[in-house]
Amino acid sequence: MTLLDYQITESGILALDGLASHVGNTPLVPIRRLNPNLPPRVKVFAKAEWFNPGGSVKDRPALNIIQTALVNGDLGDGKRLLDSTSGNMGISYATFGAALGIPVTLTIPASASDERISILRSLGAELILSDALEGSDGAILAARKLAEDQPGLYWYANQYNNPANWQAHYQSTGPEILNQTNRQITHFVAGLGTSGTLMGTGRYIQEQLPNIQIVSFQPDAPFHGLEGLKHMPSAIKPGIYDESLAGSRLEVQTEAAHEMVRRLAREEGLFVGISSGAAAVAALRVASDLEEGIVVTVFPDAGYKYLSDKTLWEAK
Repeated sequence: MTLLDYQITESGILALDGLASHVGNTPLVPIRRLNPNLPPRVKVFAKAEWFNPGGSVKDRPALNIIQTALVNGDLGDGKRLLDSTSGNMGISYATFGAALGIPVTLTIPASASDERISILRSLGAELILSDALEGSDGAILAARKLAEDQPGLYWYANQYNNPANWQAHYQSTGPEILNQTNRQITHFVAGLGTSGTLMGTGRYIQEQLPNIQIVSFQPDAPFHGLEGLKHMPSAIKPGIYDESLAGSRLEVQTEAAHEMVRRLAREEGLFVGISSGAAAVAALRVASDLEEGIVVTVFPDAGYKYLSDKTLWEAK
């Protein structure tokens, strides 16, 4: 049995064969129509992470963080899992917390979409709203204070500094991409939030294919509308982030990501979220400079949690 096979109950550690078995092995979908001028030997693909049971890529690290904590004895006996979130990681924590009987407390910016707040509350998570103007960093500081003030009540998952975050992608996302591309991938492109996707997936693929090109992307300014992504020069840097892993670093404008979200829906039939739009912008930018290659990125979630943002979906 692996860490993904366990749950804590009053009677001890029992096998878990429910939600955990459905995390990962997400489809790799082609992006065909967004840049018709690409050479025929250049292909772009994206991992469709909304196929995970919690609806996003964050199911991978959330599950690994929780299972590692259970095996280490950090959780159980009613102790609450505490962490900051911009939405998706919190939904994953709350999903698995509900399935495992683990109470979850989350600090989240008050600016998070109505859909995310409603989903979290429906899953039974306790929410503490932080200052919207302080973004994800404000939620991080709020979680740290709670953990310091009440260490007996909370176990602080600390996704930005927890190695189980990137290790989840090293163990699953990286091997999946390598298998799905028949080891033909030439470029891996990922956004920077916690940086777990880039760190884990990039490390694994680079170990297997030393000539792989690893590309990171982030918002182009401190104040942006790319939920889940960080402008690293102005933000609290995650402890798991190693800037040297990526050979190339790109910046994406909020407006370009929003436009790409609409294009993905209308031209590719892919109804995705804002960070997925940013990923497509970055991946297509990389592909446009190639004569041959396979570019793979990650689409973190679908567009359902952003429907309340009417301006995002208006025809342009």
